[in-house]
Amino acid sequence: MNKIKVQRVQTGVRMEKKMVKVLKGLAEYFDISLGDLLEGIVLHAFEGKSPFSDETLGKIEEFKKIYSMDYDASASHNFIEEKE
Repeated sequence: MNKIKVQRVQTGVRMEKKMVKVLKGLAEYFDISLGDLLEGIVLHAFEGKSPFSDETLGKIEEFKKIYSMDYDASASHNFIEEKE
């Protein structure tokens, strides 16, 4: 496949802390940046495809246990922000 030139920008995205730890762990596992991981996830999602193999899903479950991420997709519209 030909290389595609892109322009990347910084974002001010806020995400749930445990989820970010799992994503960072997964990025480290694959030796890629968090941004590269997120781009891959989004590109797959935009095509209705799963971005992860069964083996990777197993690794994600391990990271979820390590970082106490004890919720699933059903929680996506139920987060409330704690007051600091």
